[in-house]
Amino acid sequence: MRLRNVKNKEEILNNCHYLIKNPEDYKGKWQTIFNNNNPIYIEIGMGKGKFVLENALKNKNINYIGIEKFDSVIAQAIKKIPNDLENLKLIRMNALEIDKVFSKEISLIYLNFSDPWPKKRWYNRRLTSKIFLDKYESIFKDKKTIEMKTDNEELFIYSIESLSSNNYALSDISFDYHKTNTDIIMSEYEERFSKEGKNVYHLFAQKK
Repeated sequence: MRLRNVKNKEEILNNCHYLIKNPEDYKGKWQTIFNNNNPIYIEIGMGKGKFVLENALKNKNINYIGIEKFDSVIAQAIKKIPNDLENLKLIRMNALEIDKVFSKEISLIYLNFSDPWPKKRWYNRRLTSKIFLDKYESIFKDKKTIEMKTDNEELFIYSIESLSSNNYALSDISFDYHKTNTDIIMSEYEERFSKEGKNVYHLFAQKK
């Protein structure tokens, strides 16, 4: 990802009521942040926030949390959010810390166009590696569901193998998702890849 410096970045971050500054304090208590018992969906690596924002606007009965580790990127996302959206929060953190922030309260994880970490020595950094799947195990509430989209075929095949070997049942597997799905909410990356005619790979995974 090419990071662009954002003017007044720190001011944007410090003054945003959507950004949770101390997420570890709410481990196991995220329903109190939203003040309801609606399901909580998270997007790990939300980028500039288009996907998670549009979902929150469309589905008011679901709580959404966007997670992003880069300051400049999350600052760009913040600038898009209206002031009165009650079912969206943001966290600035590394995904490796996810099990320190949530405990048995997440209903679905979105992995959209995650970094493919192409070198073999980096495979453990992939968000579908066993290291991360073990962390997700402790944050899921009931059904353990992951929805993944990527433009990287090698990462997609790796993820199918990793999820399957970790006892996830896979469904809606597509090697050309946009060919049969048009009415979908897209991330910034997905919009760009779609316009360029690139394949988008997609799957649902649910722990057996």
